[in-house]
Amino acid sequence: MPEPHAPETAHRRRLLVMDVDSTFIEQEVIELIADHAGTREQVAAVTERAMRGELDFAASLRERVATLEGVPVSALDDVRAAATHTPGARELVAEAHRRGWVVALVSGGFAEVVEPLARALDIDLFRANRLEVAGGRLTGRTVGPVVDRAAKERALRELAAQLDIPMADTIAVGDGANDLDMIGAAGIGIAFRAKPVVKEQAPYAVDGRLDEVLAVVDAVTRGDEPSA
Repeated sequence: MPEPHAPETAHRRRLLVMDVDSTFIEQEVIELIADHAGTREQVAAVTERAMRGELDFAASLRERVATLEGVPVSALDDVRAAATHTPGARELVAEAHRRGWVVALVSGGFAEVVEPLARALDIDLFRANRLEVAGGRLTGRTVGPVVDRAAKERALRELAAQLDIPMADTIAVGDGANDLDMIGAAGIGIAFRAKPVVKEQAPYAVDGRLDEVLAVVDAVTRGDEPSA
């Protein structure tokens, strides 16, 4: 368990934006859904390559979602039940709220799962892909714009502008290559249990609990070099 964190002076208002799969939660949601389609091994292999930056995210998402065709919507109940918050996620969100920060989730996963996870911790802002459904089953397609690497950065900037929070006071946390643009754009960008390409390019990295992000933010605020 990390040491208690000293509150920032005057509770400086910040925007904390987090990736979801393998960051805010421990699983990759698309792989949990793929269990119901019998395609988990195939999907997991593509996901791994996409997160390492070897594949275009939007193209890889289409390829993976296509394997989900025919899965009943009711299977999403099982997926939601199987998704678990990463150790430290609850504590990070609670402390962020206590400090007056705004917390948002920006995910290349699916709103059908992200929304209840967000609501459970009183997170009101999120962006994610949506699955197309017909006749009570997944069609193997998404609807609306794809939340990819560029969209994640746009979301960070748009949310900061809407909330009147300077980009210097934003924090972005993620593990995959599709998080690199928002990590680079944020005032404090943090790689969390990240793929090598992300750790190499992110300004800061955390490999333990998610609430260790607080220690990084506090150190940067003080002008110290984070130990995480």
